[in-house]
Amino acid sequence: MARYTGPSCKLCRREGKKLYLKGDRCTANSDKGKPKCAFDRRPQVPGQHGKSGPSKISQYGLQLRAKQSMKRTYGVLEKQFRKYFEEARRREGVTGENLVRITESRLDNVFFRAGFCDSRGQARQLISHGHVLVNGRKVNIPSYRVRKEDIVEVSEKSRGIVPIKAAVDKAKQRGTPPWMEVDFDAFKAMLIRFPDLEETGLQVDVQSIVELYSK
Repeated sequence: MARYTGPSCKLCRREGKKLYLKGDRCTANSDKGKPKCAFDRRPQVPGQHGKSGPSKISQYGLQLRAKQSMKRTYGVLEKQFRKYFEEARRREGVTGENLVRITESRLDNVFFRAGFCDSRGQARQLISHGHVLVNGRKVNIPSYRVRKEDIVEVSEKSRGIVPIKAAVDKAKQRGTPPWMEVDFDAFKAMLIRFPDLEETGLQVDVQSIVELYSK
């Protein structure tokens, strides 16, 4: 399975915004009161020219940054993301909205949105290690596509895992997405519908991605 294995914080610095790839670390402070997040400490672009400040960016550059931001937010590499776009373009409706629905239907994203983990990266790890069930059957493929009314749950033997319990405790206080029904006591979630772009909180100009791939 191909995946990015480099430093996550560099991706946020390259995009010029937080992608929240490391869960609580993105918002937490150290014992000395300083932010743990590398983006807060060094918001400039990585590399020897990063401190020179932002340069003028072309229309193509803006479109490329939008695509890279969305790919990195969901943890998808180029080949798979391009397949998602082609599927979104074939579907009826608005291509950009279809693309968001497809990426939001990934199992690692649904597991994260339900509040059973702190980040999509952590969700991928838990899924790959066999801690997640879909409709009562173990699924260890993070890119598995969840359908409406599918039941996603933590396997019974895995419900005592510390990161899962900690994430659930925080999710209880935070609340659940309006497009999901979550039973934290049973460690189960059901996808009621697919979210609209505005509901996802995705800070990406999806139309720019459509324009980039349509050239």
